Amino acid sequence: MKPYKGYLGTIEFDETDLVFHGRIMGIRDIFTYETASAEELLKAFHECVDDYLEFCAEQNKEPEKPFSGKLALRTTPEVHHLVSRAAASDGKSINQWVSDTLAEVARKRVAEGSTKVRTRAH
Repeated sequence: MKPYKGYLGTIEFDETDLVFHGRIMGIRDIFTYETASAEELLKAFHECVDDYLEFCAEQNKEPEKPFSGKLALRTTPEVHHLVSRAAASDGKSINQWVSDTLAEVARKRVAEGSTKVRTRAH
């Protein structure tokens, strides 16, 4: 599912009740949606995000931003040293090298996951 107003949602299917359901990802509040048809799933997700933003406004609360672009990472000194050397060899800062490397690996993993889901569905 594509982001809506910066938010992503999960999609699950309940075989017992024959419904799709999900929740807004990356926020502490729990906002869920449910629908009986795939056609209505996107609409339900959008309404859920709109409800969350309305709830925050009513509570005079700043809505959480699910993905700020800041990612804290802890590792061993050895890995830190290796990352530093790899970044330098590519002529990049550690931050840029880690960001580029994570993006590359994540795109591959997401593409593999999409292929697996399509394969299972056929």
